[in-house]
Amino acid sequence: MSSPPLTGTVFVVTSQIGGAAHVRCSELPELRSPVLICAFEGWNDAGDASSTAVGHVIDRWGGERFASIDPEEFYDFTSLRPTVEIVDGFERALHWPENVFNAVHLDDAPFDAVCMLGVEPQMKWRTFCDQILETATAVGAEMIVTMGALLADVPHTRPVQVLGTAYDESTAQRLGLEPSNYEGPTGILGVLHAQARDAGFTVASLWGAVPAYIPGATSPKAALALVEKLSSLLDVSVYTTDLEIATVAYERQITELVSEDEDTAEFVRELEERHDEEAEFLSSDTLLDEVEQFLRDHRSD
Repeated sequence: MSSPPLTGTVFVVTSQIGGAAHVRCSELPELRSPVLICAFEGWNDAGDASSTAVGHVIDRWGGERFASIDPEEFYDFTSLRPTVEIVDGFERALHWPENVFNAVHLDDAPFDAVCMLGVEPQMKWRTFCDQILETATAVGAEMIVTMGALLADVPHTRPVQVLGTAYDESTAQRLGLEPSNYEGPTGILGVLHAQARDAGFTVASLWGAVPAYIPGATSPKAALALVEKLSSLLDVSVYTTDLEIATVAYERQITELVSEDEDTAEFVRELEERHDEEAEFLSSDTLLDEVEQFLRDHRSD
């Protein structure tokens, strides 16, 4: 669930965004110590779960766009092409890869939020992350939560496991997360996490597990689990009834598809038995192993 395109919205580069030369900003919002929440479509977004989760949060929290990152420096448009849309029957609108910042005012918390929804860039990752961190600094954010999703050997009929990690032990202990000792290839979330930590931000990362046997299906169930984990981590409320309804439909549809192939059905039954027999199945350590293996296996994607 991505935010709608920026068609018709005019952004100008402002001097308020420090060294973020590639950020187009209308006007900086006034926020109370906001938490920056980020997700990116692409390599870190199995089943579109993390982008759907952040898109849902933006919708339900009434996020208002205030800035975006100019895509010109960060994408190869021969592999990730802009798209053309016909508007009102005849007018052509051109849409580029978007990375949009949305301001959120939270009535039930002592802080506000900035939700960033984007697309993993192809070039200049350090510069790209600098744009995000300069914007975070400009709005007064001190904490960043990144959200991702991975393919794992988990059944679609059981609760989704969400792993919360932090790169430093003190943050992990304070937020009740797992310390990350991962070594190997990483995506834009790993780079952003590392640069944010080095810049002095408190950083947490949430990863949801999506069944590997249905890699192309959007998973509202994993998105729901990520939203619930985010809600618990920040102690804020998010309306999720529509995601819950979509989850029921998702489970039913996947079950019907699985039943049409005996090999897949047998594999799912084995995963269910493993889940039911092992109380610690997909414990934090096990899921952490799944995350690390996913990153290694997909290093060339």
